[in-house]
Amino acid sequence: MNRYSALIFDLDGTLIDSAPDIAAAVNVCMAERGWPELDVDYVEQFIGNGPRRLLLDIFIDKGLPADDAAVEEAVQRYIESYRRNPAGKTRFFNHVEEDLYRLHEAGFRLGICTNKPHSLTQDILRILKLDSIIDVAMGADAVPACKPDPGHLLAVVEKMELEPGAWAYIGDTKVDKRTAEAANAPFYVVPWGGGGDVPVEPHQRLERLTDLLGHRR
Repeated sequence: MNRYSALIFDLDGTLIDSAPDIAAAVNVCMAERGWPELDVDYVEQFIGNGPRRLLLDIFIDKGLPADDAAVEEAVQRYIESYRRNPAGKTRFFNHVEEDLYRLHEAGFRLGICTNKPHSLTQDILRILKLDSIIDVAMGADAVPACKPDPGHLLAVVEKMELEPGAWAYIGDTKVDKRTAEAANAPFYVVPWGGGGDVPVEPHQRLERLTDLLGHRR
């Protein structure tokens, strides 16, 4: 059994259900252009690759103008709107909050690697009171290239000063899996968020985060 001193997590879909707040910010962009409001379930399927890709994919899927200027303007309005109320409807998935504290109390160091903008990530961690137990959290714009580029994840590892083999990455999407594989890191997937659609070996599937307690180094 692999043993770790640190665990690094994706954020959206892995620790928190932020889709309602993300959809609300997207719908500000839609309303300003006179376009129809989008359901949370629809927006959720595009989450995971950062704001620009989120909006680009939605615009293309809906047959809306998706040129660079239109998308960049929408990204700025999205971030402005999201920043005004970053966690009004955001909730932890079942048991996640208590399990993170149990992992921390067991001696694991905890980090976050997310494609959410960096400043929004820091704001949300403070609002959810996770900033006291998360050693390092790095958003998409804190690095030259974000997930699935392995450099994003490895930047978190470097900042946490972790040794090779001492950590694992936990996520809920194929993007997270590709990121871990590119970084040559152990990967585990949660059953909520998009986790059920990620093809992994049985031992890589978690029922809850405390399954990782047995991997403490």
